[in-house]
Amino acid sequence: MTGSHLFSLSKHLILICILSVATGCATTQTPDSTAGNSDDIESANRVFFNVNETLDKHLMKPIAETYVDMTPKVVRTSVTNFFDNLKYLNVIFNDFLQGKFTQGVNDSLRFLFNSTLGIGGIFDVASNDMNLAKNEEDFGQTLATWGFDEGSYLYIPLMGPNTVRDVTDQVPSTFLNPFFYVTSTVLFPISALDVINKRANLLEASNLRDEAAIDPYAFTREAFLQQRDYLIYDGNPPVAGYDDIFTEAEEESGGVLVIE
Repeated sequence: MTGSHLFSLSKHLILICILSVATGCATTQTPDSTAGNSDDIESANRVFFNVNETLDKHLMKPIAETYVDMTPKVVRTSVTNFFDNLKYLNVIFNDFLQGKFTQGVNDSLRFLFNSTLGIGGIFDVASNDMNLAKNEEDFGQTLATWGFDEGSYLYIPLMGPNTVRDVTDQVPSTFLNPFFYVTSTVLFPISALDVINKRANLLEASNLRDEAAIDPYAFTREAFLQQRDYLIYDGNPPVAGYDDIFTEAEEESGGVLVIE
């Protein structure tokens, strides 16, 4: 087994440990506890959130800003397209698991055209020239369509917001990514570029969040959960509760909600 494979499997073992703790906390809920959107281990989540924020402030954000300054937008777009295409086999896999057969066929064609005519996905010819829209599906969404509750909210070190249900996607998404099967000498620099490019794409959103005088942890959690609902319901989530992203964040920040 290569070093890259050991690294990936070690990551999954860490996730299993975190899930075990989260599941243990979840099973000790009182009868009045609500299922879903539950932050049962908020104290631990906040610790991990603060650690991540510190690492981001002093390491990842400066690197991402330098990357943006030194790299033309057209190049960054191509890098994003390349990594999106690499991970698209997982989208196709979950299309069919959810019974979205027409979408699965279209996404298969999208992957084929972008991998060939788009030169490994660098160019999104499927969207631009063939009207094959990009879709977002993952195993967490698949489990949701099968009726599984999302479980406890998790903020996982170095990964960010997640839930017990949605974090299961790490397994199929890893094994369906072609780069899982290459040597560590190729995997590590490619993975580093992926992480830096992702952080660069989130600079504007994170800056907007930081400018809002609210609890960043609560805002991040509610934004993530609302986005997951949006994806699970294919863009048509239940209307009720969609103001919670502001209401709950306002409550946790002492009733102050100021967005400049």
